[in-house]
Amino acid sequence: MKEGAAANGKPNPNTSISTNGNLNHDSDDSDDDADDNAAAGAAASGAAKKKKKRKPRKKKKAPTAQSDPPRVPIAQLFPNNSYPAGEETEYVNENRYRTTSEEKRHLDNLNSEFLTDYRHAAEAHRQARQWAQKNIKPGWTLTDIANGIEDSARALVGHQGLEEGDGIIAGMGFPTGLSLNHCAAHFTPNAGNKMVLQQDDVLKVDIGVHVNGRIVDSAFTMAFNPQYDNLLAAVKAATNAGVKEAGIDARLGEIGGVIQEVMESYEVEINGTTYPVKSIRNLNGHTINHYSIHGSKSVPIVKSNDQTKMEEGDVFAIETFGSTGNGYVREEGEVSHYAKRGDAPKMDLRLSSAKSLLSVINKNFGTLPFCRRYLDRLGQDKYLLGVCGVLSPVSLLRYG
Repeated sequence: MKEGAAANGKPNPNTSISTNGNLNHDSDDSDDDADDNAAAGAAASGAAKKKKKRKPRKKKKAPTAQSDPPRVPIAQLFPNNSYPAGEETEYVNENRYRTTSEEKRHLDNLNSEFLTDYRHAAEAHRQARQWAQKNIKPGWTLTDIANGIEDSARALVGHQGLEEGDGIIAGMGFPTGLSLNHCAAHFTPNAGNKMVLQQDDVLKVDIGVHVNGRIVDSAFTMAFNPQYDNLLAAVKAATNAGVKEAGIDARLGEIGGVIQEVMESYEVEINGTTYPVKSIRNLNGHTINHYSIHGSKSVPIVKSNDQTKMEEGDVFAIETFGSTGNGYVREEGEVSHYAKRGDAPKMDLRLSSAKSLLSVINKNFGTLPFCRRYLDRLGQDKYLLGVCGVLSPVSLLRYG
């Protein structure tokens, strides 16, 4: 990607530079000198009168449309924090009064800062996501895809994350997941990764954007071979069904049952063989806490007896995974995601590299997940030993 170059700062040869023409001379008895001085004064006066006033520079108008790739901050496109609400679903059953009661609607909107941050992050996520869906093609390296998405998201929230603490104000909620084929989740390319997206690959793209610690977590799947269309349709329909069932007092086990029913109503034909689509039994959606991507509640994607209820104030990620395999995932492979646990006990670190690394993590990520590329971007090096002494790695998940 190429951005416009700045002006080189050299003076324009066609631009004149003038003085004010006030010249001091010693007095002289010579009439010629006096005449010369008078003539010079008149010429200078005439030059001063002819000097044109510079026209004031026109102020650049704020952009009213997004660029491609997206680089205009969302805050410039939506003044006064009037971010779009996004897609909304109706309350059902006993919660319908939340829609019809004017008093309840008013109370629900009192926490405007909370909603503003989420809608800001959601709009940034939406525009970064649209750019990715339009541009990702076979032949791209996974590193280029990740950098393209993350550069866009950071520009959209107006925080590049290079200055100390900037990434904690707003930026990436977690490293962009780019999981191929039998890899289900939690993979992002480390430095030096040369994997290239192929025509027959199935790519899961998982993007997290945050504003003031309010994390928007949303993913989608891309495939370029039409034989996978039904697999993608199954997962999308199951996700929408889960979102529709979600709401205050909804029981998590029942939501999982609806997701499973929709998911497993699909089948897909791959290379002449028909496979039933299965929900992954050991993967779940989850609550999202402030500056913490995984909260304490889990949303299963199969039917269960879990009677835990969604409660007012909860924020959930409804995540669904469909597979043509046996319906389970296992931990395996290279680690690329890391996070500092908010409830980790305090320990004395012996390695100076670990102490230095922990300071960088605290100042730039806090409890937000990150990856090695993010440390490289901050100029860190020789940190792998310190990583082992400080962080909790997030395991790579592969379909069984």
